[in-house]
Amino acid sequence: MPEAKPITSPTKYASSGDFRRIFHEETDSLYRLSFLLTADREKAEQCFVSGLEDSLNGSPVFKEWAHSWARRTIVQNAIRLINPQPLDKDAGSNSVSTNRTEKVFQPEISAILELPSFERFVFVMSVLHRYSDQDCSILLGCTRRDVVAARARAGHYLGNSRQKVRAAAGSEESVLHECGSSRFVRQATGT
Repeated sequence: MPEAKPITSPTKYASSGDFRRIFHEETDSLYRLSFLLTADREKAEQCFVSGLEDSLNGSPVFKEWAHSWARRTIVQNAIRLINPQPLDKDAGSNSVSTNRTEKVFQPEISAILELPSFERFVFVMSVLHRYSDQDCSILLGCTRRDVVAARARAGHYLGNSRQKVRAAAGSEESVLHECGSSRFVRQATGT
């Protein structure tokens, strides 16, 4: 029987320095994620800062998973802040949120922000960030059927602007210009 080789290097876990670097280097995309989920600048800032704190103080994760873990903490904090719920079957399923206080000049961003909160979360998570239906349902505390139905409602509402939304998701500068300054983020990460 061959002799077992000893493990020569311990498993590498992400350090607090790794998370600070990630939040500094990916400030724009993490803030954009926070803003698209919360549809509110103050809540987006709160979500971002809480995500950084949770990443720094949370359970250890493998270094290779640190980037996705940082995004996941943003999503989890946004869910706690907004508490998006699937629509009741008796409620108007096509109603779009009309009480948005955010003024955004880019139509594709405005269209996402105007979605009802549950549909917005599902769209951002599953379409823009490619979370699986299973991951979305677990994080949102709903069924996969709720996720599929919400994505269909969001797609129906967004209609012809789908190409514009995809373009906006890849254009961090234009989204940040619309979302506002991320000066607070630089302060939170110590840069």
